[in-house]
Amino acid sequence: MLNRARVVLAMGGKPTITDFALAAGVSRASFYRMFKSRRALLEALHRAPEPDARDRILAAAFRMVGEHGLSSLSMDELAGNSGVSRASLYRLFPGKGALFTALVRAYSPLEPVTAVLTAMRDQPPEVVMPEVARAVYRGVYAGGENRTGLLRALFFEVSSLAPDTEEAVREVIAALVGSLVMYLTTQMSSGRLRRMHPLLALQSFVGPIFFHLMTRPAAERVLGLEIGGEEAVTELSKAWLRAMQPEETR
Repeated sequence: MLNRARVVLAMGGKPTITDFALAAGVSRASFYRMFKSRRALLEALHRAPEPDARDRILAAAFRMVGEHGLSSLSMDELAGNSGVSRASLYRLFPGKGALFTALVRAYSPLEPVTAVLTAMRDQPPEVVMPEVARAVYRGVYAGGENRTGLLRALFFEVSSLAPDTEEAVREVIAALVGSLVMYLTTQMSSGRLRRMHPLLALQSFVGPIFFHLMTRPAAERVLGLEIGGEEAVTELSKAWLRAMQPEETR
């Protein structure tokens, strides 16, 4: 079975359990007596399991959205690039809204920032906000991968509220902006931050960081920016903290 499986895998594609069984001249029942699953067979061959359909779709969508934006994304083209059928694509992601939500959760800083706020909600702003800024940077440049294309798409969808993604965008806003606004409101009430509309306070925090992330690659190549990414967003967050000091503290 292992010898024939190596031959089948060498032919390319994504062979099924039936393909492996036929190549070895055994039944599917015999295959399952030897290996509990396809993954078990691959592990016995010391082969890394292929990403499942959902992961392949999200990876392909991430590349396509980063290059052309969500509005130009063709679901048929996405199915072809992912190696899945159109029916399988729509079974996992019924439309662009569901796809957008999954992309944001998988590739955006949403989850890291939410984790910071959950773990540090009782800490003062001078501790929390720089860590939020660093979490955003790590989320955008995770593992050396540049995810600014998705961030641009997220910004465009939030600003335009296209009909096919409006519900998904509202969900993202409710999850991330809501928790940040709640934290800022609590800190203003306690006298740790200057009082102003919390949404404006959040925009004044996010704006410089977003601009830095969008322009950083060009700034490094053209302008010779040498400061590290986490150090840069930390400095921007500290500038925001100085501006947000209560009047009596100033």
